[in-house]
Amino acid sequence: MASWSEFAADEPRLADEIRLLMQQYGPGFGYLATVRADGGPRVHPVSPVITDDGLYCFVIDSPKRRDLERDGRYALHSFPPEESDDEAYVAGRAWPVTDDATVARLALAARAAPQVDWRLFEFTIEVAMLSRRGHANSDVPGEHGGAPAVQVWLDPTATAPQAQRPASLAAHSARRARCAA
Repeated sequence: MASWSEFAADEPRLADEIRLLMQQYGPGFGYLATVRADGGPRVHPVSPVITDDGLYCFVIDSPKRRDLERDGRYALHSFPPEESDDEAYVAGRAWPVTDDATVARLALAARAAPQVDWRLFEFTIEVAMLSRRGHANSDVPGEHGGAPAVQVWLDPTATAPQAQRPASLAAHSARRARCAA
């Protein structure tokens, strides 16, 4: 799976738009979905940290942290803006960050309280999606009324077979491959 920096290098405009939605209220804010031990979904509000190097999250000792430690699959969804129904979404795998220098640098930058039992995770990206809709004052086609303008990015290095991906993602991958040929 791709790091945030690899994703941003491949699709800089999409990465910028997703970052803007995730950080629209200042520090990052979104909803993190994890996989419970019984296989069901669990959703939590979180404050993701997006840097040029990666997408990170400080996670306190909690069910969501135990989910990520056991099964790193995640989905992160932006909080909706007040003026529209725009949304951003990324999904992939979360990995504990073990490099002390990276942890210290990000803890200082994000003002993570040192007395709290948190662990830093980096989120890799397999899929990223941006949906724009409801811009009443926009003169851009497709950004007001009607169907939303949707952009999807799939990690081109992902190893999951096409048959294991949801049909809509497999169809997008096939279209992207035809366009690149």
